[in-house]
Amino acid sequence: MYICRNKFSIESVFSENNKLEQLYQQLVQLLDTAWSSDDQERYRNELLKNPDKAASELIEHSLETAIFTAQTFTFKRDEIAAILIYPFYSDIDFTQIDMPTISNAWGTTTAKILRSLIHIQSLYKKNPNAGGDDFRNLLLSFAEDMRVVLIMITNSLITMRKIGSEPDSEKKRTIAREASTIFAPLAHKLGLYPIKSELEDLSLKYLEHDVYYMIREKLAATKRAREEYVASFIAPIQQRLEEAGFHFHIKGRTKSIHSIWQKMKKQQCDFEAIYDLFAIRIILDAPIDKEKVQCWQVYAIVTDMYQPNPKRLRDWLSVPKSNGYESLHTTVMGPKSRWIEVQIRTQRMDDIAEHGLAAHWRYKGIKSSSDTDRWLNQIREALESGNQQTSDDLQPAISEVYVFTPKGEILKFPQGATILDYAFRIHSKVGCTCVGARIDGKNVSIREQLKSGQTIEIITQSNQKPSPNWLNIVKTPRAKAKIRLALKETQTKDALFTKELLERRFKNKKIELEERTLTMLIKEMGFKQISDFYKQIAEGHLDTNDVIQRYVAFQKQLNQQQQPTHATEARFNIQRPSSEALVIEGNLKGIDYSLAHCCNPIFGDPVFGFVSANGGIKIHRNNCPNAAELKKRFPYRVVKVQWHTKGSTFQTILQIEGVDSMGIVNSITNIIANEQHINLQGIHMKSNHENFSGQLKLQISDAEQLNELIQKLKKIKGVRQVIRK
Repeated sequence: MYICRNKFSIESVFSENNKLEQLYQQLVQLLDTAWSSDDQERYRNELLKNPDKAASELIEHSLETAIFTAQTFTFKRDEIAAILIYPFYSDIDFTQIDMPTISNAWGTTTAKILRSLIHIQSLYKKNPNAGGDDFRNLLLSFAEDMRVVLIMITNSLITMRKIGSEPDSEKKRTIAREASTIFAPLAHKLGLYPIKSELEDLSLKYLEHDVYYMIREKLAATKRAREEYVASFIAPIQQRLEEAGFHFHIKGRTKSIHSIWQKMKKQQCDFEAIYDLFAIRIILDAPIDKEKVQCWQVYAIVTDMYQPNPKRLRDWLSVPKSNGYESLHTTVMGPKSRWIEVQIRTQRMDDIAEHGLAAHWRYKGIKSSSDTDRWLNQIREALESGNQQTSDDLQPAISEVYVFTPKGEILKFPQGATILDYAFRIHSKVGCTCVGARIDGKNVSIREQLKSGQTIEIITQSNQKPSPNWLNIVKTPRAKAKIRLALKETQTKDALFTKELLERRFKNKKIELEERTLTMLIKEMGFKQISDFYKQIAEGHLDTNDVIQRYVAFQKQLNQQQQPTHATEARFNIQRPSSEALVIEGNLKGIDYSLAHCCNPIFGDPVFGFVSANGGIKIHRNNCPNAAELKKRFPYRVVKVQWHTKGSTFQTILQIEGVDSMGIVNSITNIIANEQHINLQGIHMKSNHENFSGQLKLQISDAEQLNELIQKLKKIKGVRQVIRK
């Protein structure tokens, strides 16, 4: 307990601000004996410890919030204490709260409520422009005690009532959006309809100034006519109910400015076209055991006098709303053929409609801590349950967590989701290279589970690669799918790298590697997929020297089979070589020729021959980059050449460019793998930020097949250009 060394009164502390003194005295009277002299001493001591804050707007705000919650929710000592001392701790970091000291002074309940309020304030600092369902649910997940939710709603209402004096117009709009998207829906869910309507109207005032004042002025201009109409509608009903012996009173309620504006937008009409601007409320003074019977009796009288619209009957007597709301609504045709909504309820029901679950429990009576717990649990159930009658349902799921990106964006994940789930949500590349994260300055592993309110910064390393074990770490289907895709692409890249490694080993041993022979050997070794063969080499299960020895022996075996049998051909899918692939001018025989590497001609290309210095002939494509110069300088060395018989395969190179994305390499290699008589000999890709470029080295049968392949590659999402070199 704090000890007051200076016997100053609260009045002396507030002497320079009469309003603070008046508010405090009003609060003390409301609390009566619940706010003891010891509590006054403790509060006085807090004021004296914080003289700079004693006369601040925060103190005034806290007093107004405390008075409203005491009046509306019958908050007592613990809740009020948390509200009053909050200004003295509002700028303290959440992790620095001295919970034992606060608990010893004010009690455990007050300390817990205060901790939640401070924690929630820290969320606003992370993302002051947040709104919508995710942020609303994030706030609820931090409200350990549901009284905190009611304090948050009240705090927003008090702020909106005083926001007019705020000189920063953008700050006004931010606060108004917060009230509209977060706290008005919360108030609606709890049945706090007057608070909800006031929050919405005040938000509209600052978000759509012209609309607000236009509707307000039109309501003022039509007020007298509206009151006269309501009186003419009520008079006969009042007479009939009195004759029937009911104890009641009737009041008319004009719709809120916000609800009128929503109706105007929905119906796409002007103010003058909205006829149901008001509702009539019949409030019965009935014993609790006769409430429903009397409400239905009144309904029968009203609908007997005025024609009802059966589609607009709402029976919340038989099945009350989750927030405790009970009432009977009907819409009837009044004088001058105007539809009027009539609400029928008892005084008890009306109190609940005005003050929500707080009034509901006021009637039951809260006599013990167990009663309080049941009331707070019902508030949470109301917030977490669906409500088919409202369009702005809140469904904050305890099974979900809400975290922040470093830029303040909120991301939602299922309970149990890890840092790795978060990384893959940010970007596939971030996920694939993730090695951990930094949370509140602390490094954590990829397995760390996410907790609501955390701000997460991913740590990456360029040499990090996805592992099959990652599938057991992540929780979300999205992350699992991206990991599977990354693993498949990594496997493809590893296979290509291993293939290049094997080719170099062949070259070092001065052994010519024939692609077709190697493919036949791989099948002979029992591999159904060529990628599995290269995977075995990459993982060390197959030794490259052993593979080379097998290849040499297998090639020797094939060479010995000068005339293979039909069975052997079927087994190895051997194609007999053609006699001459090209016919040179004059049908010359025995001339040594080769395909030029500068343009890599293939069967079907328009070609010409060029007699080289050593007497051989180089075959060039007609559109070879060197063709024009050769024909111009050495026309006498140019000979005509025509394709005669399709050879086995030809080498060609494709230049490919596009947007770098997850799976792009896998998509390219899959298309090539599905093509018959096309072998991918090599692939080299370079990534520059979000783009990639590379070359594909292919063995292909003819130009027609190559052109078809180019068209298929161009259709891959992200591929911008495919050019034959």
